[in-house]
Amino acid sequence: MECIAIINQKGGVGKTSTAANLGAGLAQRGLRMLLIDLDPQGHLTTHFGLDEAAPGRGTYEVLTQNMPLAEATHKYSPNISVVPTHVDLAAAETELLTVVGREVILQGALSAPDLPYDAVLFDCPPSLSVLSLNAMCAASRVLIPVQPHFLALQGAGKLFETISLVSQRINPKLSVLGIVMCLYDAGTRLSSEVVDDLSGFLEGHRDQNVPWRNARIFESRIRRNVKLAECPSYGQSIFEYAPRSNGAIDYLNLADEVIGCLDVKAKGIDLSRVTTQVKVIGADTADETAGTSKPEEAQPAAKKNAASDNAKAIDSNEPKRTEQDDAHPESRSAPVDDIERDAVNRTPPTRTPPPTVERQAS
Repeated sequence: MECIAIINQKGGVGKTSTAANLGAGLAQRGLRMLLIDLDPQGHLTTHFGLDEAAPGRGTYEVLTQNMPLAEATHKYSPNISVVPTHVDLAAAETELLTVVGREVILQGALSAPDLPYDAVLFDCPPSLSVLSLNAMCAASRVLIPVQPHFLALQGAGKLFETISLVSQRINPKLSVLGIVMCLYDAGTRLSSEVVDDLSGFLEGHRDQNVPWRNARIFESRIRRNVKLAECPSYGQSIFEYAPRSNGAIDYLNLADEVIGCLDVKAKGIDLSRVTTQVKVIGADTADETAGTSKPEEAQPAAKKNAASDNAKAIDSNEPKRTEQDDAHPESRSAPVDDIERDAVNRTPPTRTPPPTVERQAS
């Protein structure tokens, strides 16, 4: 069973989106996935619509009450199981302050025999707390989402130092799987500069005994996509909400790359259930192919006139485009299948609004 901690002490870099949608992408390829929410904000839990199921059976109970992992696990789909969390997890660090071996509690929970999973993903909080430390002690790999900004790059540097300390003192098998670029915009010079800086840093440590000596920057870039921001409000992954969006394409390509990095023999993963795509399309390639087209060949004048008459006849029979069609070009560029037809009629889950307080004017 491969355990991967998705971590970056910088917030807003795409950790939860990567944990949810990479996990769903690996499940699409046939891997049996367990997703563990270690962030007290509970965004991964919300992403799968498990807010009501979290209290009483979640990460907090596993860490503080020795609840078996199987009892805290909730089935989301045939290949996806989730250990949810709620706001009480914020108090776990204080409660575990005097507990001996508090950093290996999660590792012990995952050592239970016969857990029916091929891979585990940890969604870590945006801090280097005892929760993140539990994830790094239980994991064998670390996946670092990075937004192509200077501050996110600086946060990754601090994280490498922490990973090195954990590897030296607690978990010698810990290594950095790679870096995934999130919220990527290929049209900016800053994005390419951040990628170049990270590449230079990794290449400079290839011959050193550090946990990131074999790390890579994944070719699949997670482009900015509004569908990735919308799907959590519906309690679904990107593959259910918008299976033909750029976000779904990017995360499925990333899943294929991650599968290629897994040590399937050592971890006992059955590849007969796994289906992968050999071709991986990077964000740069996708942007280039989307923006290029073949030049139109010159035609004789008679053929041009005939073609224009045919085009007018076709236009007269076709329904006119509306502003809504222009706002959502993907809805008319591809045939609507059953999944997308369901997505149109989908409504967000009911959520309890926060209490209101009436204030009197003084």
